[in-house]
Amino acid sequence: MDYELRTIPGCPNRGPALELFRQALAAEGKGAGRVTVREVTSEDEAEALSFHGSPSFIANGRDLFPADSAPALSCRVYRLEDRMAGLPSAELLRTAVRGVSSDA
Repeated sequence: MDYELRTIPGCPNRGPALELFRQALAAEGKGAGRVTVREVTSEDEAEALSFHGSPSFIANGRDLFPADSAPALSCRVYRLEDRMAGLPSAELLRTAVRGVSSDA
């Protein structure tokens, strides 16, 4: 399975998101070193990739957190139990990784 972290230039969550993704993959036995980082730099590219903000967690080309919003070159927020945040919780990401693995 291919894993990709998509970000925009200057995203303050890039480093923490990459570490979180690697930890979630390792915890789920998916190989933490297999994450490619892709920087999305234009609205056209965001549209072509169905990119819904930075950071986005991708498995085999599929966004682990599908969004209804229009693709955009922007920051992304994730809904946690009590607030919105720039990253999903470790448990939400692990659940998403498990879900895509069971669909494969």
